[in-house]
Amino acid sequence: RVGDRVTIPVGELQWRFSRSGGPGGQHANTSDTRVEVRFDVAGSPSLAEADRARLRARLGDEVRVSVADSRSQARNRELALERLAERLADGLTVTRSRRPTRPSRSSVERRLKAKRQRSERKATRRRVDPD
Repeated sequence: RVGDRVTIPVGELQWRFSRSGGPGGQHANTSDTRVEVRFDVAGSPSLAEADRARLRARLGDEVRVSVADSRSQARNRELALERLAERLADGLTVTRSRRPTRPSRSSVERRLKAKRQRSERKATRRRVDPD
C-alpha cells in the first residue's frame, strides 16, 4: 500500500537475495540475508497514467531498494517493503506551487527602523573631526 489511493500487488515486485557483508560468523557465510527489491514503474499496470508519469519523472523507470540491516532475511524483506513504499509515496506527492506575497507594511517599517538604529549606532563609533 502506497499512500491513500495506490496499491501495488506483491506480484509486481522482483526480489533478489544475496549474502550480506560484514561480521556475523558462520551464519553470514551461509545465509542470503541481503534483500533487493525492484519495482518496474514503466511497466506497472496498477498505476494510473498520471502517477506513472510523475514517478518516472522523479524516480526513473525502475525503483530499487537494497537492505542488509538485519541478520534475518524476513526482517530485511519487511524493511525493504517499507522503504520502497516510502520512496514511492515521496515520488507521488504533489508539491503545491508557491503563491508570491508582498511584505506587510509593519514588517517594512520594522526593517527600516532597524536599519536606522544600526546606522545611528555605527555613526557614534566614528571619530569626531576636530574642526
